[in-house]
Amino acid sequence: MSGVARPAARGLLSRSLAVTSKSPNTSSPSGACHHFHSSAQLAARRRSPFRNIPAWEMGLGNKPDALERYTKNKFPEYSEKDKVLLKNKYTEAQMEALEAGEAAIDPKDLTVQGRLRRDPYRLPYIEDFSTIRPVVDKRPRTKRPPSAKAMRSRFMDPDQFSEDFFKWIASFQPKDVDWKDIKDPEVLKENVKRELERSPLSDAELEEKIAEWSPKDVDELKYWLERSAMTDNNEGSQTALAPALPHKVPGVAGLYKNQEDPADQGLDPEGVYQTLKKQTGKPLKYLLGLKTKALASRMVANQTRLGKVRRTWTIYIAGDGNGQLGLGEAKSVEHRQAHEKARLLAIKNMRPIPRYEDRTIFGNVEAKVGATVVQLYSRPPGFGLRVSHRIFEMARAAGIQDLSVRTPRSRNPMNTVKAAYKALMSQRDPEEIAIGRGKKLVDVRKVYYGGTVY
Repeated sequence: MSGVARPAARGLLSRSLAVTSKSPNTSSPSGACHHFHSSAQLAARRRSPFRNIPAWEMGLGNKPDALERYTKNKFPEYSEKDKVLLKNKYTEAQMEALEAGEAAIDPKDLTVQGRLRRDPYRLPYIEDFSTIRPVVDKRPRTKRPPSAKAMRSRFMDPDQFSEDFFKWIASFQPKDVDWKDIKDPEVLKENVKRELERSPLSDAELEEKIAEWSPKDVDELKYWLERSAMTDNNEGSQTALAPALPHKVPGVAGLYKNQEDPADQGLDPEGVYQTLKKQTGKPLKYLLGLKTKALASRMVANQTRLGKVRRTWTIYIAGDGNGQLGLGEAKSVEHRQAHEKARLLAIKNMRPIPRYEDRTIFGNVEAKVGATVVQLYSRPPGFGLRVSHRIFEMARAAGIQDLSVRTPRSRNPMNTVKAAYKALMSQRDPEEIAIGRGKKLVDVRKVYYGGTVY
């Protein structure tokens, strides 16, 4: 069939289109044109979510009695008792300002024009904004901006430098001393002589007064490093350097003070073992006499968006050589800090290890950590410690003298130490077995040798 329409077909199609266009459909109105947008269309003006309460709903309106009663109830005036209490807190000048402010504001204006906040964003507590809350409020400026005089300051000449130096010296002296006579040496000499005759001081007392009133070494260092050499009266300058931290940072002062115990006899001047003493209940000499050893150490890295953060990982053991053994591991960026943390954790985690005749373990024990399997075997007296060097240190710290160990699978250092400690802690106590079976337990070896088995 050809793609070109025949003349008869074209005429029929044009007549049908003409009839359709002449008789429009009036049953359904044309829809409103909407712009393509994802948000909902606002058909009317948006109303305020807060309701305006007229005065007549509050019982006020044009009734002066109701208005007066509401004002006295909501905004009462200060009574004489309240003023006496306020005088105990404020000075006379502040009380005058307070009374002037109360007189300037009409309580009726507060009743008619004031608004009491009832929205969910109001403060849930009474706040007078007299103190600064570090978490909520904005940090205030520690230094005020330099004044116009400071902006026009120049370097001091010798005379100005001398005057500034005497002013700095005078700041360390008592306030009742008159320094106006310091420019006249004769008058100053007469004043000093008169003061000495009125209250004579010994040489030791005079040296003590001089040391008390003279600047210290730290003050002299601050004078040369921090005092301004400009004619700005030592005000702040337009420097890009951030101000130094204060001597006592609020909220941090006193938290990191070394707690030295006088009973330690100076053995722990840095206070490293003070927290450990409270946790374990042991004296310092006992903690210092423990056997500690680093069994494994390696470098680990944490991949972050800023690169690799490398740290030192280490594992420590601690024991007293009499059946107590502990294990501790720690990580830190500093090598020394990681070892210190792991050693303290090992002392804190010390637990009793079951020992047969205080020299070997009870029977054969096996433990598995990861892919590492450690098998411990009890041995007769005089057998010794035929183990690897890491388990040798653990056995010596726990007070075990006869032991044999096999590690048939992986010999990862970390897993080997953890599996050996797990095996030592998982020994079955024969007395518990006897109690569970309800039978009496007798050591045949002790009976045969008459108790002399050590």
